[in-house]
Amino acid sequence: MNLSRRGLLRLGATATAGAALSPLLAACGGGSGGAPATKAQGLTVKLPTYVPLAAAAKPDLPGTAAGVPEGYFTYPKELFRSVAKPPMSGGKVTMASKTFLPPPPPREQNAAWQEIEKRLGGTADLLIVPEADWPTKFNTMVAGGNLPDVFPYVQTQGVNNLPAFVASQCADLTPFLSGDAVKEYPNLAAIPEVFWKQGIVAGKLYGIPIPRNMAGGLGFYRADLFAAAGVGDLAEIGDTDRLAEALKAVTNPKEKRWGLVTASGGLFGMSIFAQLFGVPLEWRLEPGGKLVAAIETEEYRAAVEYTRKLREAGVIYPGSEGFDSLKRKNEFNAGRAAMTYDGMPAFLGAAGYLQTQKKIDPKADPRPMLPVGGKTAAYLNNIAFATNFVKKADEAKVKEVLRVVDFFAAPFGSEEYTLIQYGVADTDYTRDDKGNPILTEQGAKDTSVPWKYVGAPTQPVFDATSSEAVKLVHDAFTKLIAVGVQDPTTGLFSPTDENKYESLYTMRTDRVTSIIAGRAPVSDLDQLVKDWRAQGGDKIRAEFESVIQKNGGVG
Repeated sequence: MNLSRRGLLRLGATATAGAALSPLLAACGGGSGGAPATKAQGLTVKLPTYVPLAAAAKPDLPGTAAGVPEGYFTYPKELFRSVAKPPMSGGKVTMASKTFLPPPPPREQNAAWQEIEKRLGGTADLLIVPEADWPTKFNTMVAGGNLPDVFPYVQTQGVNNLPAFVASQCADLTPFLSGDAVKEYPNLAAIPEVFWKQGIVAGKLYGIPIPRNMAGGLGFYRADLFAAAGVGDLAEIGDTDRLAEALKAVTNPKEKRWGLVTASGGLFGMSIFAQLFGVPLEWRLEPGGKLVAAIETEEYRAAVEYTRKLREAGVIYPGSEGFDSLKRKNEFNAGRAAMTYDGMPAFLGAAGYLQTQKKIDPKADPRPMLPVGGKTAAYLNNIAFATNFVKKADEAKVKEVLRVVDFFAAPFGSEEYTLIQYGVADTDYTRDDKGNPILTEQGAKDTSVPWKYVGAPTQPVFDATSSEAVKLVHDAFTKLIAVGVQDPTTGLFSPTDENKYESLYTMRTDRVTSIIAGRAPVSDLDQLVKDWRAQGGDKIRAEFESVIQKNGGVG
């Protein structure tokens, strides 16, 4: 099986025409407590029963079963053990994960790795692959029949025929995790069902989610720059017309400041404006199972027209459509733009916008952008980092692997979570005067092992430097998830979409770029839609609708 070519283009679509990345493994679902969630190809699967951990640390800001994360102002001083006994009885479990960091110290020089294996009760062999090399490595493992016991599947770096792949290579986890069966793995049971939908393939539960925070967000803005221009809190702006006025007010080319800075492939900010105008995430499912593509909607046309007018008004940083991501970040951090698009994970942390901008200007006040007006459709395009599959094996081995993954899914404030994130006390981290773990120089190295991609809990909102920032992010997620939308075709398979996505994506983005840039009239959208339909769009729609009809009219 070859790596999917369309995947990387789907990733790019998130940052461009508002077409947005949608995790391949998500599928239909509903109900709670293990109620029937998905029916496809004549198969029914129950999602794992959601059972919050009674011993979990009490958050300062509560989470919800819908996916709003818990918020913590300080790290719990009293840790609890979430895994009562070692999940292994000697032996070895093999794992693979990609990494975004330099190679960590090997096991024999890594106190945290040694302690993790002690807690596991066996050998944890983790193949660590640089992110750039993962597609090639994954393809090699698949072709050579050399898959590890547990490995991540990332849509943008996966295989062309996922149903065939999992049927031949992966363990069907339905009997182990569906419904109340998940209670045998308490940390996995504490993951809300919305995340488990990512692991359904062809009506069966194959995948274990690595949860993220549901919404990628609407980007960020500088409240201080808007305030200096006489504009109140953007959270109080009632509609997109008022937002345009605010962006014009903050723009001052003489002072080298603009309303918005974008980047190459960013379509002049359409990642923000498509959501504000309520453009669907790839497709909209109408009653009766009819699909309408995003580019066919009036909302899409309105977002394109709006973005074009912003460019004509000079509020978009000139030439920034050619910036790379680093240049865009640097200009926003330096205060030369009052708004930009980036994912929510970019806000907190030592390298996040908040701390970076405070170092540059203590008066800087960056905040997550919130829904504007009553039309916003926030894209739930950050539900999971990846989905982990378990290699096909006998029942005893599959259960052992699941116990190991359950260990790595230990929640915030547990002994296991602290070990995975911060390493061994006094060697890898110390506590500050508020009790927050602070990595030592050795700890920064030891904890660079990507255990957090083997298994993971829901992601908490935590920043030891600012409780106010935690409130801002938690509030943003609460508001975004409340108006969140998913792609109803996620998890459905269309051969034409598989083969035509790349060419249709390129056609769409090139021509929409020309329209926003003023090289073509807005009326060219009509011809774009006709060409998209004729060159594969209608066939893709028909293939998806056929599956939806078998599904009882739901996606």
